[in-house]
Order: sequence, then C-alpha cells, then structure tokens
Amino acid sequence: MKRPLFIALDGPKGTGKTTLLEAITQALRADDRKVIRLCEKKSDPFRGETMALVNTLVRNPCRDLELKVCARLADSRAWISRNVLPRQPADSIILIDRWYPSDAAFRRTVPFAEILRMNRERNVQVPDLHVGVVTAAETSWARAAARTRGLGSTLIHKLDEQIACTEAFERAVAEHGWVLCRNEGTIAQATDQVVAEIQRVLHLPRP
Repeated sequence: MKRPLFIALDGPKGTGKTTLLEAITQALRADDRKVIRLCEKKSDPFRGETMALVNTLVRNPCRDLELKVCARLADSRAWISRNVLPRQPADSIILIDRWYPSDAAFRRTVPFAEILRMNRERNVQVPDLHVGVVTAAETSWARAAARTRGLGSTLIHKLDEQIACTEAFERAVAEHGWVLCRNEGTIAQATDQVVAEIQRVLHLPRP
C-alpha cells in the first residue's frame, strides 16, 4: 500500500534547519507536491511530562535519569509513528523538524547507539530520507547568539558543548548513511541539494 514519503531534518541548534525546511517546502509545493510539515515536539502529547523530567535532569544530572528521558523521547516517537504519520495523505511528503538524533539525544552519558536501539525496539518509523544539517560549530553558535531567543537549549550552554554536539552529528551521519547537508553557503544551495535527494528517493521503490 502506498504511504507518504517521510523525511527528517536534524542537526545542532543554529544550523538553519527551520529556514531550510521552509525553503524546501516552498520548492516542493512549487513542483505541485503535497507537503505536510510536522514538528516532533508539537506532535508529542507527552511533551510536558518529558520536559519536566528534562528540567530535573538539568538540575541533577545522572545516568539513570538521562536513560529515562531518552526512553520517554523514544516512546513519544513511537506514539507519533502509530498515531500521526499513518493519518497523513498517502501521496504526501512529510517533513519533520527533528526525529531521533535531536540534540537531546546526544547526551553526556548515554551513547547515541543506545538511543537508536531504544527507538528501533519501539518500532519508531525510520525516515525514508534522513538529512543531517550541520555547519562549523562556531558558525551555528554565532547564528544562535544573534537570535532573539538565543540558543534555546536546555543542554548546550558553552561553545565546547556545541562543538561536541556537532561532531556527534557528523559521526552519526557517516555511520548510518544519512545525507549530510553543510548549510554554510546560500540557503538556495542547501535547498537544491536536499530537494535533489528527495527527488531521487521519490523514484526508488518503497515498501
């Protein structure tokens, strides 16, 4: 049975994901594609409880609590996989801002491989195309600092943490075969790259 094409964009804070998502959406719609935009945190009915746990973790960091947070995030994605994604039109392209390798996944004590295993055990839907959006850490740090809301992260507060997060994303992209988009040039260049990848996947057979 035909199903929507599911595409996730992930990356550290300040790499321009939101701007890129908007540009990709406009480009696809100009080509008469039906595009559905989703956001993990806005689709998660358990977000409030999870963030309360995150805030407790920030105040009292420990591995057991961190594991609980990661498990809750995986449970939420499993819920979205069962209750949100199947309801989208079969001929649509679903774009989501953040999936399992959000910066919340790259924590200090829980390896990303363990977080990915949690998601797979819960049958979290695997994106048909996963795009890692990165820039040099100094670039994303400066971009975030220039925004009114700043970095807006409960986990990253220093440049060296942003560097570690960026390096973790780049390793995950390489290890799992995701598409790497270095969003350091023009937004048009990044948009063209991702749209070309989407067009390629659209022409591949899918279950």
